[in-house]
Amino acid sequence: TMSTLKVATIQDTSGNNSSTPAQVASGRCKAWVNFNGDGTLAVRDSFNVSSVTDLGTGNYQVNFTNAMPNSNYCFTGCVAFFAVRGGMINPYNATTTSVRFEGLRQNANGVADYEECNAAIFAD
Repeated sequence: TMSTLKVATIQDTSGNNSSTPAQVASGRCKAWVNFNGDGTLAVRDSFNVSSVTDLGTGNYQVNFTNAMPNSNYCFTGCVAFFAVRGGMINPYNATTTSVRFEGLRQNANGVADYEECNAAIFAD
């Protein structure tokens, strides 16, 4: 059977670095994904991500397995080619069930498909 551990404070073994369960829940990553966005899109690994949709060159949509509590979450990530420099991301259309982002070329205009795409979502 499953047990529930209820505590007011969590500390390391030295009795330092205290956190409340609410701080842990608010600060942990609620969803993340690592995928190849160049050619045939392929998710390598993920947490709380049901799928990633290819929306065209350099545009992707990350779909969540479990919805976020609201659409005001923190989205962060990076894109790169394995042997070349990376680019920046531009998130847009954040909803409780998905977020879209563009992979922007570094030092150039426009978007591009990237071999290495990583995204992480933090929410309370």
